[in-house]
Amino acid sequence: MCKNSEIITVMIAAVNIELYRYEIHSLLKAFYPEEDVRVVVTGQEPRKKKDLGIPWIYIDYAQDSIRVRIPEEDRSAALQAPAGDNYAAKGPACKGALKHLLYDFLNACTGKSLPWGELIGIRPTKIAMQHMAAGASAEETAAYMEKEFRVSREKSLLAVDIAERERRILSDIHYKDGYSLYVGVPFCPTTCLYCSFTSFPIAAWRERVDAYLDALIREIRETSGLMKGRILDTVYIGGGTPTTLEPDQLDRLLTAIETWFPMDRIQEFTVEAGRPDSITAEKLRTLRRHKITRISVNPQTMKEETLKIIGRRHTVDQTVQAFRLARQEGFDNINMDIILGLPEETPEDVAETLRRIEELDPDSLTVHSLAVKRASRLQQWIEQNGFSALNNTDESMRIAAEGAARMGMVPYYLYRQKNMSGNFENVGYAREGRYGIYNILIMEETQSILALGAGSISKALFENGRIERADNCKDVATYIETIEEMIARKRRLFGL
Repeated sequence: MCKNSEIITVMIAAVNIELYRYEIHSLLKAFYPEEDVRVVVTGQEPRKKKDLGIPWIYIDYAQDSIRVRIPEEDRSAALQAPAGDNYAAKGPACKGALKHLLYDFLNACTGKSLPWGELIGIRPTKIAMQHMAAGASAEETAAYMEKEFRVSREKSLLAVDIAERERRILSDIHYKDGYSLYVGVPFCPTTCLYCSFTSFPIAAWRERVDAYLDALIREIRETSGLMKGRILDTVYIGGGTPTTLEPDQLDRLLTAIETWFPMDRIQEFTVEAGRPDSITAEKLRTLRRHKITRISVNPQTMKEETLKIIGRRHTVDQTVQAFRLARQEGFDNINMDIILGLPEETPEDVAETLRRIEELDPDSLTVHSLAVKRASRLQQWIEQNGFSALNNTDESMRIAAEGAARMGMVPYYLYRQKNMSGNFENVGYAREGRYGIYNILIMEETQSILALGAGSISKALFENGRIERADNCKDVATYIETIEEMIARKRRLFGL
């Protein structure tokens, strides 16, 4: 069981009591990404592998210890609880001890270290920011992450570097009396192979786009008063692909935002144009007329064959033309997204993608590591083609980082996702003054966010650090039909 396999099989993690199933599943999946990991609760330890017929690992919680075993290989490890701790009771001591024990055991078993150690959350830089805010130096913070979470030296230094930069970038943000606005447009030209976000093919929904905008603008109008007296710092229109809207529809949406929200102190207004095949001169002029300060033109790769595999019905040339058109229309803050670990791509392909992007010279670059989502068509592709066809490596990550550096960019935000290829991270790089402020705010959870539209999630931050959320339904038709309830959820969240 300890060696990786090319074949996707089922792996069972058996535990004697219902405790930290998510943490167990996440760590096992990180070490064995090709396995279908399942965590089950059983009061009886199977004696041999043949009792289940599949690979398995057994975790036993006792009052004074935690024990991990792989019976088929006669391998085990145990950790004794300090005096006063009870590992059979749910609590931070038990959770931390379990993750230490399981990570170290799997590390010894496989000979593999994970770049981010035992961290399974999406916000590793938040740990660094909080530790430094408490008075720790950069070096003390890096050492803390390495010891307490088994994070590699390279990644701990990256987290600290980004955390220091984020603190400076956010120095002018209004934390207590400010907020950010997210507006979701869930339509896309097509659904990409890897995508599990709420997106709806525009061809099938074109007749209902205006009805969606009616509901969305109603939500804009009815919720704007909830933030009265607060300062609006950033606006982000995402999706989906907002530029699937026609120019007059974009104009209608942007006019509603400007009508109902205070725009006089805004620091950033982003529209994620995204797909090159959705961008036209008229749409760009509409965005410019409404003083959009930042857009994205996202190739994901500059390899034609990969674009076909992942279902993006645009060409490399369309990406180049869309970017140049945006420059011609006066946009001086353009981001580009790429994904590492796409099907059948090699480090050489990544290098070629970076070369083509460097020729365009964007202002920022977001480098994503492919995340395998169960709800995406990519999961089926893996079952047919094997996990090894997804090949994100240290070399690919290095190529992307070096390409960003050649363009004068530095890393400014970072986040992780479950089931990421290579257990790496997503990193945003940008030139000075071209950072995506909203990206930092959403990841570090330092400001309330009013989120409108299908599939969006609003977050309210309170003085004691508590965070509460209110989500909108994902389905477009349901969102339109239940818009009153979506508005009511915001009123309850923000206290009105």
